[in-house]
Amino acid sequence: MKKKDIKFLEIRHLRGPNIWTYRPVIEAIVDIGELEDFPSNTIPGFVDRLKAFLPSLIEHRCSYGERGGFLRRLEEGTWPAHILEHVSLELQNLAGMPGGFGKARQTSVRGVYKVAIRAWHDDITRACLFAGRELVMAAIQDTPFDVAGKVEHLRDMAERKLLGPSTAAIVESATAKDRRIPAIRLLATGNLVQLGYGAKSRRIWTAETDRTSAIAESISRDKDLTKSLLQSCGVPVPEGRMVDSPADAWDAAGDIGLPVVVKPYDGNHGRGVFTNLMTREEIEAAYTAAIEEGSGVIVERFVHGSEHRLLIVGGKLVAAARGETASVVGDGKSTINELIDNQLNCDPRRGEAEEFPLDLIQLDRNMVSRHEVARQGFTPESVPPADHSVLIVRTGNMTCDITDQVHPSVAAAASLAARIVGLDIAGVDLVAEDISQPLDTQRGAIVEVNAGPGLLMHLKPENGVARPVGRAIVDHLFPNGDDGRIPVVGVTGSFGKTIVARLIARLLTLSGKHTGLACSDGLFLDRRLVDKGDRAKWEAANRILMNRAVEAAVFENGSDTILGEGLAYDRCQVGVVTNIEPAQHYGRYYIETPEQVYNVLRTQVDLILPKGAAILNAREPMLVEMADLCDGEVIYFALDADLPVIVEHRAQGKRAVLVCDGQLILASGADEIVLTRLKNIPLADGGQAHAQIENVLAAVGAAWALGITPDLIHIGIETFSVA
Repeated sequence: MKKKDIKFLEIRHLRGPNIWTYRPVIEAIVDIGELEDFPSNTIPGFVDRLKAFLPSLIEHRCSYGERGGFLRRLEEGTWPAHILEHVSLELQNLAGMPGGFGKARQTSVRGVYKVAIRAWHDDITRACLFAGRELVMAAIQDTPFDVAGKVEHLRDMAERKLLGPSTAAIVESATAKDRRIPAIRLLATGNLVQLGYGAKSRRIWTAETDRTSAIAESISRDKDLTKSLLQSCGVPVPEGRMVDSPADAWDAAGDIGLPVVVKPYDGNHGRGVFTNLMTREEIEAAYTAAIEEGSGVIVERFVHGSEHRLLIVGGKLVAAARGETASVVGDGKSTINELIDNQLNCDPRRGEAEEFPLDLIQLDRNMVSRHEVARQGFTPESVPPADHSVLIVRTGNMTCDITDQVHPSVAAAASLAARIVGLDIAGVDLVAEDISQPLDTQRGAIVEVNAGPGLLMHLKPENGVARPVGRAIVDHLFPNGDDGRIPVVGVTGSFGKTIVARLIARLLTLSGKHTGLACSDGLFLDRRLVDKGDRAKWEAANRILMNRAVEAAVFENGSDTILGEGLAYDRCQVGVVTNIEPAQHYGRYYIETPEQVYNVLRTQVDLILPKGAAILNAREPMLVEMADLCDGEVIYFALDADLPVIVEHRAQGKRAVLVCDGQLILASGADEIVLTRLKNIPLADGGQAHAQIENVLAAVGAAWALGITPDLIHIGIETFSVA
């Protein structure tokens, strides 16, 4: 017998909606060879070994729809491609990407399967797929497999390549079902994301947006300038000034009054900020450390109370958190470094990655904490007495949500501070003893205004309510229910796609919209050919959607694009299916039956928005069947106005584009508008070119659905020609 093995014949990234799902997937063509004769229940010990490798597979419900359903399938007998699907998904889950779509389906070739799994990121999902193959083979061959090591590797990949938590929270809020704002990641790694399409799009980069000006960001980094501007507008700030030497810092402290704060004037994230300083030695040492974190140093009054972070979005307070100190308690045996590891860094909320709301505390890297320990008479290697508390971090542990406690006047002051600096999204740091009271009654003050504030403290507070800050930012960028969408038209079918797409684009251009078109003839912006050659591709379509000048977009989508790349858009306003000839699609991507062709072309109809329309050829029974899949309106087109489906459709008061007595007619129920005579349409060739007439009808139906006026459609089709 040949060696049992699982081989990948092809792996492709379907980067948008596809025959499997609305979401990006990795599709692998898998050859299980001789294993086709060995389902899971026939391999001795296989099921037990697989369960030992991945106990969490018990959560997979599989076709039984219940916990343990997949394990039941294993016991009854299932094949390696199906097992690979579940194992790969579970590895993604363990790496921090929970849930997701997965399918395994046989092809007509014995032992060859298609396996599709949700692709959170191309590189990570491919790595999970390959790791899944290795794990399944180890279980089959009864060889060791380092599950923990592999999962750690995958987690590291996910940490480096996925969106950070702040950006992800915004994107998830934008794409949620009640907003359905599309999102395009503009970099393979990093947090630059476009929300919306074309001229309606906005951009975010973590908690900064395309409304966050460079001037405002620069002001926020200059702490002295920020304080000066706030003070001039009556916002309470701590007294202080810039200093240029350790001696000057001590002089300033004398003028202000002890205790004081010493910090870099252009620092950020709390680095180099020394608080509650009482002695000349402390102040001069703090100056020396602070100057290393910036290009200047400020000395200012120490404000008594707790540090708070107020998140301001679009001039409104959306969340607030209170900072807590962090201390260790001696046991008489452990050093302070050991106590930090055992009592603080073991907190699951602490870590080096952005996904952790609290940072790891490492005294050798944190001069402020090291200073705090030293002023209490200890070093990192000191062993404090049993039950003795040592303060490690005075500020920065924003763990408690206190949004509902903020006094209205405090919220107003924070909002004013953000406006003065010019930030649309700001993290305003203030110190107060009681956030529920006005600042002026307790000598509280705003100490910093920060651009690009972290959101995790508000998304995952230790105490209090998690706040929907991502949604607040989305509502700020897209007010009044705006979905960030431009008109998007997708055209598919067996024949005529290119002409239909070009004619629709022409009509949109005539209507006054700057229109992008990606089709087999090239990439066009209005009538200008930007890129020659076949551009009915994902990449060309994506370029158009990213173009912030484009006001409408038309895409030709052949079956090869749907099967090999996926579509570039998530949903569309209008979807056209010109016709269907199954044999035209056979022989590629294991497509060999009319039902499979139907499932490919229906993808276009599946994506139509509820307020959109499907434009379908009424002479094609398979396309008439597709009508039920459309979430929006259906507009039929036909050369024969007496087709039963047309008669029934019009009897229901619905729309159709028809030919009757040599005239092109827009029919809405019993009402009719004569658009023009066929002899006036160049593409119709005097009414003899039936295929081209159908193409014109399809384009007219799309233009009608887009709200283009009959007069303009009339002019467009009578003047359109393909040069």
